[in-house]
Amino acid sequence: MLKEEVEQLPAAVRRERMFQMIGERRFVRVADLAGAFGISDVTVRADLAALQGSHGVRRVRGGAIAPAAHRLEPSFEESAVEFAREKQRIGEHAAAMVSSGMSVLLDVGTTTSAIAKALVARTDLEQVVVITNGLNIALELEAAIGRLSVVVTGGTLRHLQHSLVNPMATVLFDRLHADLGFIGCNGIDADHGITNLNLPEAEVKQRMIASAERAVVVADGSKLGQVHLGRIARLEDVHSVVTGPSAPAHELARLRRAGAEVVQVE
Repeated sequence: MLKEEVEQLPAAVRRERMFQMIGERRFVRVADLAGAFGISDVTVRADLAALQGSHGVRRVRGGAIAPAAHRLEPSFEESAVEFAREKQRIGEHAAAMVSSGMSVLLDVGTTTSAIAKALVARTDLEQVVVITNGLNIALELEAAIGRLSVVVTGGTLRHLQHSLVNPMATVLFDRLHADLGFIGCNGIDADHGITNLNLPEAEVKQRMIASAERAVVVADGSKLGQVHLGRIARLEDVHSVVTGPSAPAHELARLRRAGAEVVQVE
């Protein structure tokens, strides 16, 4: 369709096509919608507000996500825009736990990607070996090669998270014992432990925990109280949980009563 034709669409028709686009891509940025429909960012935001009320579209910083009925597992890009500042603070806290000479397992995910960024910023670190199953995390760490050595696990690529899973993803862990492991997840619950939406990724996370001297689960506060299909570990199988200010107070209390060591960053 020509740009002139798009601009002349009635608002109701434009919004229906917008909703279709969001449903197909699952996450769409305001700028992408503005370009696709030849309208201003202000108009896009007004349309998204209308779609939120009529179709259940979820507005997030910089764009919109399809309603839950149209989504299964969110992509890395979808998750990255949610709780971005909180994930940054968790990443900085986790990176501060790393010392020169350490070996570190760094799981896939948006919060662990924040750890990778914070590690690159730690110019004081030397001779740190980072083993990761995330292709995007490996590329993030590339800027610090020399101070950091980066090992990628290998395996089969999952495009949603840019992660490497079985077959062949866990072979390396039979030959590893790392000082520290940072593990991401989709759910942390006092009764059900650490869980994940995707079973192949859950399997890799299990092996990471088994190969780490200390396993630290990192998750923004929205993950607390959530339970998903793939069981990763019991609370007692990990050293600590690092979360952020959005974590519900009652869920923090439940985890601590269950014996978990929980750190809540500001």
